[in-house]
Amino acid sequence: MKAFREKLMHIVFLMAALASIFSVALICLFLFANGIPGMTKIGVAEFLLGKTWQPTNQIFGIFPMIIGSIYVTAGAVILGVPIGVLTAIFMAKFCPDSLHRFLKPAIDLLAGIPSIVYGFFGMVVLVPLIFGQFGGSGKGVLTASIILGIMILPTIISVSEAAIRAVPDIYYEGSLALGATHERSVFFALVPAAKSGILAGTILGIGRAIGETMAVIMIAGNQAKIPDGILSGVRTMTANIVLEMGYAADLHREALIATGVVLFVFILIINLTFSALKRRIL
Repeated sequence: MKAFREKLMHIVFLMAALASIFSVALICLFLFANGIPGMTKIGVAEFLLGKTWQPTNQIFGIFPMIIGSIYVTAGAVILGVPIGVLTAIFMAKFCPDSLHRFLKPAIDLLAGIPSIVYGFFGMVVLVPLIFGQFGGSGKGVLTASIILGIMILPTIISVSEAAIRAVPDIYYEGSLALGATHERSVFFALVPAAKSGILAGTILGIGRAIGETMAVIMIAGNQAKIPDGILSGVRTMTANIVLEMGYAADLHREALIATGVVLFVFILIINLTFSALKRRIL
């Protein structure tokens, strides 16, 4: 009976894994089957490098959206990753247990807040603040980067903290035995040993930043042009798809699906790059 149960669960787990693989393959098939023909009709170079997006005139250039996605994601990484990693280090090795009991649920709660709530916060708080301090409209690359930097914090903190806690105590104790202080032992023994997990948290954070839509739509300005500064309005690829898919038809719809293909390839490149970097540094 025990062998039967083990065999049954083996089949269940195998089916679950195959279902996941099938779902990803089906999504890829849909994207490429519907996006590549539209990209071909427009012209790959014109589509990827074109600086004008005018669907009414059958002009589909997504280069401004590509640059916008890169700028916003890079800004979120610059703001979010250092804060997230340092917070994870604090929670893993410096935070008192009495404070950790409250801080950990609060960080987990950040992950459960809907993105539209972050967008409302950005509109009500950050947009007027940036408008008052720096001018412009208040909606732009800087505002979107700050909000996305906040949104990726729970992912980076949770994964990085788990990775640091998973490092065997012998690393820390060995460093102390050599005469290092608590701080030096944490930063020069534990953190380097946990770099694989910290890198994984960073990858997940970047994936969420580049794929975020609702919050970005509300605070980025949604201007389909190449930004000339961090205060300029910007439109990301995800925002472009959401804003126009509801009424798009024919070649316009195919161009939006092709934008999804480009976004998918971007995320794939990011994952492959970090995987190669992970193998190199380990």
